[in-house]
Amino acid sequence: MAVGQDLEAQHRVDNSEASSPEKISLESPLDDPTECNDSEEDFEVRWDDHNDPANPQNKSKLHRWFIICVVSIGTFCVTYTSSVYTTTYDQITKEFHISETVATLGLTSFVCGLGLGPALLAPLSEFYGRRPIYLCSLVFFLIWLIPSAVARNIQTMIIARFFNGLAGSAFLSVAGGTVRDLFARNELQAPMMVYSASPFLGPALGPAIGGFINQFANWRWTFYTLMIWTGTLLICFIFFVPETYHPVLLRDKAVRLRKETGNHRFQAPLEKITHSVLDSVLMSCTRPLKLLYYEHMVLNLCLFSALLMGILYLFFGAFGVVFVGSHQFQLWQVGLTFLGIFVGMIVAIALDPIFSRNYQNLVRQREAQGGEPGGSEPEFRLPPAIVGSVLVPVGLFFFGWTSYKSVHWIVPIIGSGIFGLGEVLLFSGIFTFLVDAYPTYAASALAANSLVRSCFGASFPLFGNQMYERLGYQWASSLLAFLSLLMMPFPYIFYKYGKRIRANSRHAKS
Repeated sequence: MAVGQDLEAQHRVDNSEASSPEKISLESPLDDPTECNDSEEDFEVRWDDHNDPANPQNKSKLHRWFIICVVSIGTFCVTYTSSVYTTTYDQITKEFHISETVATLGLTSFVCGLGLGPALLAPLSEFYGRRPIYLCSLVFFLIWLIPSAVARNIQTMIIARFFNGLAGSAFLSVAGGTVRDLFARNELQAPMMVYSASPFLGPALGPAIGGFINQFANWRWTFYTLMIWTGTLLICFIFFVPETYHPVLLRDKAVRLRKETGNHRFQAPLEKITHSVLDSVLMSCTRPLKLLYYEHMVLNLCLFSALLMGILYLFFGAFGVVFVGSHQFQLWQVGLTFLGIFVGMIVAIALDPIFSRNYQNLVRQREAQGGEPGGSEPEFRLPPAIVGSVLVPVGLFFFGWTSYKSVHWIVPIIGSGIFGLGEVLLFSGIFTFLVDAYPTYAASALAANSLVRSCFGASFPLFGNQMYERLGYQWASSLLAFLSLLMMPFPYIFYKYGKRIRANSRHAKS
């Protein structure tokens, strides 16, 4: 769930757009190749003006929102695929003659693919654009669903799931940039909120839908339905989702101008880049590790969000242990218990206007104290994370100590809803803080977050069921709650002292 992997390149484009020259006319003397007194900047291809029809932000609002919806559904599909697999455990353990722990490796390998993919796909999107990455991603995502659907052993499943996650990771590394391509800064909040919800809602709804499929049909239909879904998405992307990445569109415009005028001095900013794709991939792989090593704020906040992701994926198995053991639920009923987390996430999204108003109030207070008009501090993004850091352990304790047989099943589900509410608030606060505090290295900061989250998300399910069975439902949940309690102070500490910490940082905005 790492939105905005390509923000660094987009930031450069935004800066260049702000100082773009006037429209270059084909009848202009600039087209005369014999003119030698003009500077190279006069031939740098940019948007004609703010109303340039080639600029994706000038598409109709309906078209832009349709693209956002298609991209968000693609992201939802990928994250849904990660969790819906957990509802196949009962059938594949019997068919493949394996333990549930071994079956869990299919979930682990998929999440590993999701974590590793952005380091490769984000730089490629900066060179080739969003559309080719989306199309290749969906094609390979569809291809790797086939061996999962027809697998005759767990080895095939684990390998196919890894490459499935690797292909689908494009929607976590590139799609956030598509939102930025299509909407100006003052329009971003609503479309970004819609897109940002999809990586969270997918894992929550996967077990709910998969529970019905695997209760009443063969487990292979889990993947057949995904193949139909992915094929439909591929058709939508082919016919309805154009290229939106500004540098690539400007490069296409430069090619067209050179062809129409015969003047080869026309160049787009992307054509002046000297580093190679390999250099970009290597930088994309190493810089997140440097941020984790040198920046304590990045490390602590990434560990906190990773812990939450680990707990969420651990719940995919633990919910079955708790609700089957305490309330004798069937598979489809266990799946529906995840609707508690889903509702909590929806409530968190609905609270966004409240935290937005709080952010504006903090900005106004800063202005009243002598700050520049409209200026802010990255720490102003952390109040949602502060609230979420309190709700997460509350939800976990609530879930754990109401999971007795004598307590109605709806009560622990309410506790899981509180956890889901706190989780989304924490994620949103951490993501926006990292982007704001590390503007030059925003993509790398989010890549670091994605890497650590994927490590926890891949490893926690491997011991979750055993932990709940050995410690008991109450103390297993309490252990997770105590871990979140240890991390709870950090959002507040960074809200209070973040500016002082940033002053001594080599990467953060001071």
